[in-house]
Amino acid sequence: MALDSRAFELTDTSRDWLVDRPLQILGYLLLAIVLRLVLHKLINRFTQRNASDSAKPPLLLRPLRERAPTTLQGSILSERRRQRAKTIGSVLKSGVSVVILAWFVLSVLDVVGVNVTPFIASAGIVGVALGFGAQNLVRDFLSGIFMLLEDQYGVGDVVDLGEAIGTVESVGLRVTTVRDVNGTVWYCRNGEVLRVGNMSQGFAVAVLDLPVAHTANLDEACEVAEKATLDVVASGDFEDDLMGAPDMLGVNAVSADTVTIRITVKTRPGRQWAVQRRLHREILQAFDDAGIRAPYPEGRRGGVLPDPAK
Repeated sequence: MALDSRAFELTDTSRDWLVDRPLQILGYLLLAIVLRLVLHKLINRFTQRNASDSAKPPLLLRPLRERAPTTLQGSILSERRRQRAKTIGSVLKSGVSVVILAWFVLSVLDVVGVNVTPFIASAGIVGVALGFGAQNLVRDFLSGIFMLLEDQYGVGDVVDLGEAIGTVESVGLRVTTVRDVNGTVWYCRNGEVLRVGNMSQGFAVAVLDLPVAHTANLDEACEVAEKATLDVVASGDFEDDLMGAPDMLGVNAVSADTVTIRITVKTRPGRQWAVQRRLHREILQAFDDAGIRAPYPEGRRGGVLPDPAK
């Protein structure tokens, strides 16, 4: 009788380890896989554009503030939104996968009879240690997340990141890629960016500082410069770029050999440099026609030295 009871007990134990617990583990595994697939599919749905209406941003970006300039071309704006949504979606997918994996491992350990409390405490300690050891990497990722959520800059923006000034080509969680006017590509760690100067948001201002000689008639110089600016505005060449009338500020600075006159024009973002170049050319020609002297000796103007015999 005792042998029969012992055999029955062994049979129950074997069934528990060979059938019941493996089935529980298999159930947890299937649940983890299904949860991961469903959540990843939802994230893809919110981070990918609708094929029927590609002009609209992904659903994930619609509640978030977007500061993309209206002057960006459709392809650049689409790439900007795609990268932003893709990066945020990648973060969400990674977070979901880590949480589900941690839950699955702890559930399996609990099924096999292992006390998971020490593992939870150890995970907290390991997390703190990794946070101290990889604090630069963590700072880069956190800065990248907040930068993407706040849309501080994106693909196609002209930015000043301190050492690097140029057009943003790609945006990631850890690194932002910027190409400057010389064609050099700069890789900037997001955690090292202490301040961002975005020249492509809202509006821009074309600032013209015009140096003239102390002997020049300042009233006439201001009138000539303002008239040349108004002529460019009236020509209609920059009709879509200008957002306001030119503002003649007058004398802005006086040095030992130069008087600087300043004019400002409000423009659309990214177009201030083209407006400046055109206005500088027209104002220079107007000064030459009016005989307004530049701040250097007359004999050296245009690189011609005075004749010593005269």
